[in-house]
Amino acid sequence: MNPASGAVALARPRFVIAVPDLARSAAWYRDVLGFEIHDVGDPGWRWFQRDACVILAGACPDAPPPAAIGDHAYFAYIEVDGIDAFHAELVVRGVDILKPLRDEPWGMREFAIRTLDGHRMMFGEEIG
Repeated sequence: MNPASGAVALARPRFVIAVPDLARSAAWYRDVLGFEIHDVGDPGWRWFQRDACVILAGACPDAPPPAAIGDHAYFAYIEVDGIDAFHAELVVRGVDILKPLRDEPWGMREFAIRTLDGHRMMFGEEIG
């Protein structure tokens, strides 16, 4: 329970994505974004974890790619401690940067990427 509102509190968000080639995607998240890859006991699923961020990936070879469905939203907004260093790390690894690193008027320093499979992710850190 959330004592401030008396409502049920949300905790430990997880993201779920469909990928066409699970092994290829897992290798990219491991080698490029620095996630650990975990088996879940089902050959069609893996979970990718880096610190508190968890992404559940399911093999969906017949699903349309994110760009084909006209999805202009980001599937994740992940807060980062040390955004400048993280951004530099991804640039060196050749990640497709969709939105350059910049300070925003809403008090976040942020940037966006496109994953190997075409999913979009935003990373941000509070300014100040």
